[in-house]
Amino acid sequence: MSHRLLLALGLLALAPGLHAADADALVRAALAAEAKVDCEAALKLFQAADAARPNDAFILQKIARQYSDLVSDQAEVVDKKRYAQTALEYARRAVALHPTDAVNVLSVAVCHGKLALYSDAREKVQYSRLMHEEAERALALDPNYAWAHHLLGRWNYEVALLGAASKFFVRLVYGGLPAASFEEGVRQLQRATELEPGELAHWIELGFAYAAAGQPDLAKKQWARGLAMPSRAKPDEPAKQRAREALARLNQH
Repeated sequence: MSHRLLLALGLLALAPGLHAADADALVRAALAAEAKVDCEAALKLFQAADAARPNDAFILQKIARQYSDLVSDQAEVVDKKRYAQTALEYARRAVALHPTDAVNVLSVAVCHGKLALYSDAREKVQYSRLMHEEAERALALDPNYAWAHHLLGRWNYEVALLGAASKFFVRLVYGGLPAASFEEGVRQLQRATELEPGELAHWIELGFAYAAAGQPDLAKKQWARGLAMPSRAKPDEPAKQRAREALARLNQH
């Protein structure tokens, strides 16, 4: 999308007497920018759409998604956390408007996960609990929601990787976390690949679940499949890089 068109659409959102068609045009342009992995442009366009049509749960969730995807682009930890917190605020607004939408609920879970990355030990545990809780709620709303299975799968194998001493400390000091296992991580991620076989992130994360469970040959197969697929979303290339680095480490042994 050209900067001129982006500016024109942004100015449109500031004009008086906007109609539903104006918001629809902005959403279409925003979705096109999102498809091109231009999160900055998509964010501005969704924000303009929000100004044209306030309190639309779909638009609010999309704004949350852009802020969440832009976390990794921020240079400073304080900015990463600010973007993640802003994403959470928009996600919560979307849930308040449409609480039975699994996508909105999982968006809150994802934001909790992002915040956990840049928080102290106590907050990490709190955010991890909330992430698990919201992902379970999203799955209850839509049992065939692949990304809910994905997030729960990743949560399970990552928590299961904590050593016994770490788990004891977390339980003693912070009240512990829900039960987690490598088997549940693999099961959830396998279900995600069944539901959305065209999403490379599911295959790559399944590879990490197998690696965590001590099955490197199966891990390599999943990574190879994911790496062979085209990147379509902003997190895809970072996911591929993680897989390449993990493969390199395994191949050194």
